[in-house]
Amino acid sequence: MKRTRAWRRMQARKCRGDNTVRPLEFKPEKNWKLMYTRAAKLYRAHQLGMSYPIRTTRQLLDQE
Repeated sequence: MKRTRAWRRMQARKCRGDNTVRPLEFKPEKNWKLMYTRAAKLYRAHQLGMSYPIRTTRQLLDQE
């Protein structure tokens, strides 16, 4: 029998010992500095329901 990576992964899952389904663990928000493109930042901001780029009150007043 050929023992490939898929076989090893299946064995690891099969022999893990706990047969319970693991709940989704909390994942913290991404660090904005690590998000590379502007499009990715805009997409994530839209998901979170926030405006991006973040503007100060002074910037908003100057814009008007």
